[in-house]
Amino acid sequence: MIIIMKMDAEESQVQETIKKIKDLGFNTHLSQGENRTIIGVIGDISSIDESDVERLRATPYIEEVVRVSKPYKLVSRAFNKEDTVIKINGTEIGGKKIVVMAGPCTVESEDQIINIAREVKSSGATILRGGAFKPRTAPKDFQGLGEKGLKFLLEAKEETGLPICTEVMDTRDVNLVAEYADILQVGTRNMQNYALLKELGKCDKPVLLKRGMWATLKEFLSAAEYILAGGNENVMLCERGIRTFSDFTRNTLDLSIVPVLKAESHLPVIVDPSHGTGRRDIVKPMALAAIACGADGVTIEAHTDPEKAISDADQTISTADLHALMGEIKYISRMFGREI
Repeated sequence: MIIIMKMDAEESQVQETIKKIKDLGFNTHLSQGENRTIIGVIGDISSIDESDVERLRATPYIEEVVRVSKPYKLVSRAFNKEDTVIKINGTEIGGKKIVVMAGPCTVESEDQIINIAREVKSSGATILRGGAFKPRTAPKDFQGLGEKGLKFLLEAKEETGLPICTEVMDTRDVNLVAEYADILQVGTRNMQNYALLKELGKCDKPVLLKRGMWATLKEFLSAAEYILAGGNENVMLCERGIRTFSDFTRNTLDLSIVPVLKAESHLPVIVDPSHGTGRRDIVKPMALAAIACGADGVTIEAHTDPEKAISDADQTISTADLHALMGEIKYISRMFGREI
């Protein structure tokens, strides 16, 4: 259930409403936008008597009380009709802005990540992505450099000024990764790692939540709800491909979910055409298609020498191709009234 306050409601009236909800035995989540203050009621609202709802509706400073039956209340458009815009070191994610995150799948060395970061910066991309901790299918595959990789990412940030997006896999590593990174990524395998999601809800850093490879829309948005319910409202939803019967790509990039996510939720939507296809030859058309269907940005794996990349070489484009792609992203963004 959500309570929409009138535009001229005073802070004391907002707090009085919150107290009424807590007296009924529920927790609340407060969202204060430019034009509206909305109070989300957290818990099983089926136990709220309709007479209590009517009393709230009759309150002079409450505009509307809406029962939301979906399990994802805080991420829903009903809770916040305005697009959430996340600001990171001067970079905006959401709204009219298109963001491009680019970099290698894995941080391999200090020189490698700094050289790639320079290329990412000169291409016009706005965020550096790279893995320090890597979830791999086979236990003997390269698992990442860990904290050393985080330190290399920080050096690349200091060199270029680019914010850092990197993955966190374990609840024990959240504080460590947050010391270095500007955006904490949750990979597809951890989308339903609820202990990790709860821990990220306590964190003050934005989260890039990747869709699970078999996740439905409801499961995806419910995972985001865990983070918002913990108090962290800065969440980005990332479509990165799902498992289907198709065998000519690594995954099936489900671009049809992008406009649905934009309709269902106020959170920014990012698309990963690299993992979504697993093929560098179709990263460009799928990245452009993602912008065309309403995504707020893309995350792309790029390397100065893709053939020698330690992991995910087949889906990694060259930094030279990234430069060319950025020009096309800027062009198509303008076609749809967006900007880089």
